[in-house]
Amino acid sequence: MSIELTAYERGAPFPGDLAAALAALQERIAHAQRAQIVRRKRAIIVFEGLEGGGKAAAIKLLSGSLDPRFVTTQAVVPDRRQSDDGHWLARFWRDLPADRRTMLYFHSWYRRVLEDRLLDLVDRDGAERAFDEINEFEAQQRDHGTLILKLFFHVTEMVRGERLAIRDADPTGRLLMGPAELRGAEIRDEYDAAVGQMFAMTNTRWSPWTVVDANDVGAALVAVLSAVADAMEKAFPDIGEDEETSVIPLRRSTKLRPA
Repeated sequence: MSIELTAYERGAPFPGDLAAALAALQERIAHAQRAQIVRRKRAIIVFEGLEGGGKAAAIKLLSGSLDPRFVTTQAVVPDRRQSDDGHWLARFWRDLPADRRTMLYFHSWYRRVLEDRLLDLVDRDGAERAFDEINEFEAQQRDHGTLILKLFFHVTEMVRGERLAIRDADPTGRLLMGPAELRGAEIRDEYDAAVGQMFAMTNTRWSPWTVVDANDVGAALVAVLSAVADAMEKAFPDIGEDEETSVIPLRRSTKLRPA
């Protein structure tokens, strides 16, 4: 199912008390994670979009809501050396979260396909085959009881350019910018076309995309945490009193019994 990105370009600021709203959402997420841990479930949260969209800030805020013992952040960079040894998705199979754990992907399996498309390493048919394989991959995770939430940060090129200019003016920030960030404006039309194909093929019933209007930082953070809280609460409902005896405890007693 296709998605029209121009519907996510209002950039309206959050109308209420931003700090209070974020604090309340963080508490909801922390509570939902406790239910996830007790239920021994897995979660995958994908952060995709061009640099300058605010993914890092959102991950930082979300990580602060979660028990660090049960969360990992994976920054995905193109590495075809790993993929040359087998199927290109093999590296992601190795990194899937175990039970009770949440994996935050700063970019994901989608980055490989999008960049191959922009570099003309695959044609449209090749990209379609890759997206079909992703759909199967995500369906298998869903069938295994894993929550998958896919967030796409959309920002207009004007706003993105302003943010990258600020980053470029900072000597430390400039060191963190790579060729993809610097070439973003040049390839924006091609990138948006590739993203359109991605949405059309991978916005599935079992793993839909959530698009975030990232043109206002505060409103984007509220939208991200709201999407995470809603998804986790739906996937990991509270443990009722009638369920307590059937749920596997986090740890068993190690006290020595008297001889």
